[in-house]
Amino acid sequence: MGSFFSSAFNENMKRQQEFMVMNSQLQLERQIQMQNQMRERQMAMQIAWTREFLKYYGTFFSLAALGLTAGAIKGKKPALFVPVIPLGFVFAYQYDMGYGTLIRRMKGSAESIIEHESHLLELPQGLPTFEQIEKARKAQRKFFIDD
Repeated sequence: MGSFFSSAFNENMKRQQEFMVMNSQLQLERQIQMQNQMRERQMAMQIAWTREFLKYYGTFFSLAALGLTAGAIKGKKPALFVPVIPLGFVFAYQYDMGYGTLIRRMKGSAESIIEHESHLLELPQGLPTFEQIEKARKAQRKFFIDD
């Protein structure tokens, strides 16, 4: 009779452990999916912001380039044209970020860093451990309780 209860108990325990593993895996998959969707939305907002900024900066750059070029020609002062060069680099960067391949190149560079230079990505003092987090939490709690 005792072995019947222990085998039923063991079987039930095994099913419960399998359920817990499956449930934690499902929860982890949901968290990964949510974090990825949030990352994608943030990237989309960054690209949209860059495109919107480019409209205003493009207008400014065009007017400045026309005005400075006209001033350089009319006043016979080629030095007036010089600011167009750095402004042009900024415009090219913003255009590349909003409509070009800058993001793809950055992604490729990031993948290369992860693959070949992962030592650059290490946190100072390594990953925090549970013990370190608990120690800091208890110290902070003690600080607030003492006040």
